[in-house]
Amino acid sequence: MIRSENRKWWVLFSLTFGLLAVGLDMTVLNVALPTLATDLSASIGQLQWIVDSYNLVLAAMLLPAGMLGDRFGRKKFLLSALVLFGAASAACAYSGIPAMLTGMRALLGLGAAFLIPLSMSVLPVLFTGAERTKAMMIWATANMLGIPLGPILGGWLLKHYSWGSVFLINLPLVAVALIAVGLLMPDSRSARQQRLDLPGVAASSIGLVGVTYGVIRAGEQGWGNAGALASLAAGLLMLTGFVLWQRKSRHPLIDLSLFRSASFTWGTLLATSVSFALFGLLFAMPQYFQAVNGADSLGTGIRLLPLIGGLLVGAKSAQSLLPKLGAKYVAALGCGFMTAGLAAGTFTSLGSGYGFAAFWITVTGLGLGLVLPTAMDSALGELSAERSGIGSALIMALRQVGGTIGVALLGAALNAAYRSGLVLDGLPPQAAAAARIGVSAGAAAARRLGSPQLLGAVQDAFVSGMGRMLWICGGIAAVSTVLALIFLPRHTVQPEKPSGAEAGGFH
Repeated sequence: MIRSENRKWWVLFSLTFGLLAVGLDMTVLNVALPTLATDLSASIGQLQWIVDSYNLVLAAMLLPAGMLGDRFGRKKFLLSALVLFGAASAACAYSGIPAMLTGMRALLGLGAAFLIPLSMSVLPVLFTGAERTKAMMIWATANMLGIPLGPILGGWLLKHYSWGSVFLINLPLVAVALIAVGLLMPDSRSARQQRLDLPGVAASSIGLVGVTYGVIRAGEQGWGNAGALASLAAGLLMLTGFVLWQRKSRHPLIDLSLFRSASFTWGTLLATSVSFALFGLLFAMPQYFQAVNGADSLGTGIRLLPLIGGLLVGAKSAQSLLPKLGAKYVAALGCGFMTAGLAAGTFTSLGSGYGFAAFWITVTGLGLGLVLPTAMDSALGELSAERSGIGSALIMALRQVGGTIGVALLGAALNAAYRSGLVLDGLPPQAAAAARIGVSAGAAAARRLGSPQLLGAVQDAFVSGMGRMLWICGGIAAVSTVLALIFLPRHTVQPEKPSGAEAGGFH
């Protein structure tokens, strides 16, 4: 298939529809959990598995997905992943019991595990130089947009339709991507048909699942939980064994020499660190808007729109600033804006209006839009078309684990500060117990009892805990600013334009 200048951009835009569906699915379910608990009679444990099954399969399959695309052809695996994602979305929508929904969410995770890295891996194949940077900005923006859009769209759908609609919304997005990729995208694969690294696949999958599950369980049960610690230890042990195996394997799953490149190493680490801070922010803000500001699920989503606006402006600005300033200074500028926005957020008080929250989350979104596409483009610039699938999967695996750890660690810090700040003297034992569960349960109990004392106590404690969590996020962003200035090269290395079958050849 001959690749025209216009066709490759249409391929990119078609892939953004699939990415939007994946991003939406990461967060759209959060606003539907109370409805699922009622309609499916799901327990808290079952709800946790409905959410976590997606994350666990995604973590397990990212690296094998990239390797399989490199070896057997990226287009056929992208098309298969889109079909699977669409079918699993429909099955989720019509699930009648929690076990079926959990299983279908796992299949969604499998589809996403192929869609995310393989859609990214075609960028070094289709684009080079400044065009690749522009394409990366579009890809990263689509990848990020779905996450904050999830609560907005989910809230609107739940207000007008049944809970199954939060999954059916994926179908038109997947259909557009499927048709366009099938008609327009050339196939590509690695020219070197090396043997499959089955021990590497097994060790990386088990290790990533162990770490992800351990962090999720620690976030739910506390960091002293024996099962969480055992899972974390086992996962880290397997990942250590995986790295040692990759160093001596004749056909390694990943090329560890990529980490000799400052652009790849620090671009990947910066993308991971800002993902850590972003997921912590998205964990806290919906709770703040609902339990403290009294918004419903749709109102909560709408209140996150300034984050999206800042993100879009930041990504567009990064595209024009990169040729002038280089990756080092654009990434550092983005981390600086994130630091300023998150630091401002720590001054949120019980009397703060929405205008103040809109201001600082806009600044944070602006910084995120500047740094995340820039950092990922720096890392992507080191990937030849030959190994773009597995290299992209490695970047996304580290980001996924970083985001999961971010939610668990930052959520634990917020909850610990919240519980230590609660003043529950003189309240009925049942109301006090509800307050200790979390701010949402405490606020609901206070409104049910008509107790302004309890409502004030839980809201004040949560705002205090959120401030502590935002200081941690801001500290991570500040450290990232310094790391970008010291270690990230100013100009990313541009790979030479691939030609035919020579590097990831078209078929």
